This record gives sequence, C-alpha cells and structure tokens, in this order.
Amino acid sequence: MLSSLKTKRKVLNQNGNQITFPLFKRLFNLHEYQSKMLMQKYGVNTEKFLVANNPLEAEDAFNKLKVPQVTIKAQVHTGGRGKGTFIENNFKGGIRFCKTANETKDCVKNMIGYRLRTKQSGPEGKLCQKVMVSQTKDIKRELYFAILLDRKTQGPMIVVSPKGGVDIEEVAESSPQYIAKFPIDIKTGPTKDQKQEIARFLEFPPHLWNSAMHEIDRLYDLFIKTDSTQVEINPFVEAVDGEIVSLDAKFNFDDSAEFRQKEIFAWKDDSETDPRELAAKKFDLSYVAMDGNIGCMVNGAGLAMATMDIIKLNGQNPANFLDVGGGAEEEQITEAFKIISSDPKVVKAILVNIFGGIMKCDVVAKGIVSAVKILGLKVPLVVRLEGTNVELGKEIFEKSGLPIISANDLGEAAKKACEVVRK
Repeated sequence: MLSSLKTKRKVLNQNGNQITFPLFKRLFNLHEYQSKMLMQKYGVNTEKFLVANNPLEAEDAFNKLKVPQVTIKAQVHTGGRGKGTFIENNFKGGIRFCKTANETKDCVKNMIGYRLRTKQSGPEGKLCQKVMVSQTKDIKRELYFAILLDRKTQGPMIVVSPKGGVDIEEVAESSPQYIAKFPIDIKTGPTKDQKQEIARFLEFPPHLWNSAMHEIDRLYDLFIKTDSTQVEINPFVEAVDGEIVSLDAKFNFDDSAEFRQKEIFAWKDDSETDPRELAAKKFDLSYVAMDGNIGCMVNGAGLAMATMDIIKLNGQNPANFLDVGGGAEEEQITEAFKIISSDPKVVKAILVNIFGGIMKCDVVAKGIVSAVKILGLKVPLVVRLEGTNVELGKEIFEKSGLPIISANDLGEAAKKACEVVRK
C-alpha cells in the first residue's frame, strides 16, 4: 500500500470484525486553473487554457485559444465533476466539450451561478463561479505521478504508476505491481538513473525519455520551491502528438510555510470553506466537519483520532473534528461549543475528551460551564477530563448544577455518548 497516500483506516470493532472509515485530512485546495497557473510558472507542460467568469468571457476564450475543440470545466472544490448535475437547472456534467464559440457560451450559461452536485460534494452541491476553458488534448495513455513527503524515509518520495486516471488507492490495493516508489535525496533531487527508471516504469518509449525526465525535473522543482507536502498529477498524460502533459493536479502545502508562500495562500477560496472552519480559525481552533451525529471537542490531533476511533467502534459516527489545542482559554472553549452546536447534525450528543497538561482541567471546566449557560445548550453533554487539576474540574461540574454526564476514561465516555444517541 501507499502508506503516505492512505485516506482510509481499517480497525477491528468489539466483535473482532474489520471496519473501514476515513482518516482525518485537512487540505488547502486550489482550483484547477490555479494549479495550472502554478505548474506553468515552474515550466511544467500543461494544456492551453483561459478562465471565464461569465458566458461572454467563455465565448471570447474559445476564439482566443484557436483550437477545434475546448474542454469546459466548472471550477469547484469537488471530485467527480464530469458526472455531476447542476441542481437548479438539472444541467448534466461539470466537464463538457464544445466545438464552437456559441456552444461554449450556451454551455457556460448553464454552469456559472448554479450549484454542482457530485458524489463528493454533499447534497447541497458547490456553487460554480468560474469555469476553465482549455485546449482538448488527444490522449494516448493516462499515467499517475506524485511527489510527497514520506514519513518512513523522512524525505521526498516519487510515486508512479502506468495506471493513471483512476483511484490510485484501488490500484495499490488490487494491483500493487503497477506502483513504484522512489525515495529522493532532498540534497540532490532525483538522479538521472532514477528519472530514467521512472520513465521506463511508466512505459514511455525511449525517444520520450528526455521529455519525461524534463517534466520530472520541473515538477520536483515546483515541489521544493512551493513548500509542498504533496504534488499529485492524475492523469499524467502521454498525448497522441507525443507531448507529455500534466492534465490534472492536486497540491498540499506546508501550513507553517505560509509566510514564504503568500501568493499561493492568497489563492485560498474561502467561499467554498465551511463557515464553521473559518470561525474556528479566528480563535486558533481546528475544525473539520464529518458525516456523523456526535459532536467532538478534544485537545490534540492524536486524542481526536482516538476519540473518533472509539466512537466508531461503539457503533456511531463523529460529526466533526474540533481541536482546541494545548492552551485554550475559557473564551476559546465557549467559541468551540458555539461552533459544534451550530452543526444541525449534532442533536443527540456532544463528547468532550480533554487531557489537561498545559491546559488545566479546571480552566476547561469553567469554559464548558460558561458555554452551556450562555448557549442554553440542550444537547446531552458527556465529558471526560484527565490531567492537571482534574479534581477541581470535576468539582466545578458538580457545583454547576448542569446535567453534564461525567466519565472516568475515554472508553466509558464513548459508550455513554453512543448510548445517549441510541435513546
């Protein structure tokens, strides 16, 4: 398996049966046209494209590109666009092909201003505000190419497959012989021998090796100079005309390098970010919405993962990942509860799991009591506290007179929260 690319975790439930559920993964997403702009900046070969904000701009883009056919792609943060449907007008497909300027204009009329629903967007869909109008490449083969930071080797790793254009996790699981990994020395970058081996594994004919090696160099240069943690090209294409083209890309960036990558981080589209995540960021909290019905407040990513695991093992699902960090004050605790309780899915239970180190349990308890009173919280609240000043924290709960359900350990807390949900 590609351990650094895993998006799912397999665990055993209480009956010894294997269950699978998503890993927490917080991503800074670029729109496709932004990814293409970034690749072009570093000399990576992409198809020609223009961006349109309305149908007339799309018509003009077709005329400027001067190609026999263009590809229109809705610029929204969701996968499966090609098979999606625009909710308000039932227009099929967030990716369309057009052969005339007028056809392009009419197509975009049905995209911009409408919400695209896909298998990955959720039922509410994603509002399309821009489209990318690009040259349509005649594809001979679709490949997979990625550079990522690998924990095991503690450096860059190039991962490639001649089976591109599909879910790479499925390839890795069903046909691992089609996956190759190349650890890279960060001081030297990929060597000539490594690049030739990559070209050979990707089944490029020898006369395209130099082109392939050039694209590898350009993508690696982008990876290093943009403080990326992952550059994923899928598909990485051999076109009919012999060009090697990066057709679609996903980038992850090191959040701590934002001060060096101000231009890239300025591209973040907050209009497609969950408002609760934006609210959390203002108070130095980390929030990601999930699909379950038990709200979770924790301190520390590791504790969050353990909390979500044990909720799942008890037969329920977490509604969110909310990490208050190691030094939250009362105000942050209150804001955290505001964010969790604003989720319409959280109507059955909230589980608080705090290990007090730098953040003392009595401070957490005061924040929880204050939040419950201010918000008039009606959702059943299960709390597990452990660590510094834990007895003071429990005393604060007892004196509050609030119906807070206490637990002595995480297992007991998860069990109680899940029991409340089932009532």
